[in-house]
Amino acid sequence: MPPTLKSAVTYSSKELPEASQLIKLFHQAPWAKSRSFDDAKDMLRHTDLTLCAWDGNQLIGFGRVLTDFIYRATIWDVIVDKAYQGQGVGTEIVQRILNHPRLKRVELFWLCTRRPGFYEKLGFSSKEQTGMVWSRGKNRRLG
Repeated sequence: MPPTLKSAVTYSSKELPEASQLIKLFHQAPWAKSRSFDDAKDMLRHTDLTLCAWDGNQLIGFGRVLTDFIYRATIWDVIVDKAYQGQGVGTEIVQRILNHPRLKRVELFWLCTRRPGFYEKLGFSSKEQTGMVWSRGKNRRLG
C-alpha cells in the first residue's frame, strides 16, 4: 500500500539533496535510470534552483531550474518517487517553481517532456513556442 501524504511532507528550495538520494529517484524512471552518481553530483552543482519534496529525511520529489532569472527559465527533471505518485507532489513541485520568489520576473518557462498531459493541466502549452534539440549521441561525427 502506498504511503499516504500527511503534513509531514515538506518542500524546500534552500537545501540541495545528496546525489545519492537523487539517484534513487532517477533510477525509478526510464528516462533517467542510466544516470550516474558522479553526473548527478555535477548536475546539482551547476543547477540554478532546485525544489525538493521530503517525507522526513527521505527525498520523495525533485525538480530543477536553469535560468537567467529575468527572461527565461527551463524546468528539468521533475520526478516523484513511485510510491508517492498520484498524490499531488509533482503538481506542488511545479507550482512552487513557477511561484518561487527568485523566479518572479521570469517571462517564459520552458520545459521538455514526454508526458505533456500532466503539464498541460498546469497551464503549459505546446502551441506557444517552437524548439529544436541537438543530440550529442546522434551527432557524434559532427563534434
